[in-house]
Amino acid sequence: MPFTKSKQPRKQRKAYYTAPLHLRHKFFNAPLSPELREKYGVKRLPVRVGDVVRIMRGDWKGHEGKVVRVDLREVKIYVDGVTVKKADGTPVLRPVHPSKVMIVKLDLSDKWRKKIIERRTQSTEVTKEEVELKTTQTTTTTS
Repeated sequence: MPFTKSKQPRKQRKAYYTAPLHLRHKFFNAPLSPELREKYGVKRLPVRVGDVVRIMRGDWKGHEGKVVRVDLREVKIYVDGVTVKKADGTPVLRPVHPSKVMIVKLDLSDKWRKKIIERRTQSTEVTKEEVELKTTQTTTTTS
């Protein structure tokens, strides 16, 4: 869903950084691992506190940990164990962008999340049926 009709990168960035909170949730979509994708029939879900994620890019590539905090304002997540040391030696959690992680284990304690998964699997089933109908129609018309 485009936030602005402009093609200018300047306006694209401005729309991204000034997006309202109810639209910022879309920025937190992260791909599911192949096992979870097979199990739930969904490619991506928003990252939430309690999920276990694997970092796919950057210095922490390959690290797995539980999501401790989600920052909607900065569009960053904080993963347990991903820390850097401050000048005085105290460790601080390092922010990670949600697009750079893969969800390995879902936290399904939230009933709304279960509804999201059900809704998305139903929509993929409907599109699969539509594709099958179109292919059968084109084969019958060409024969």
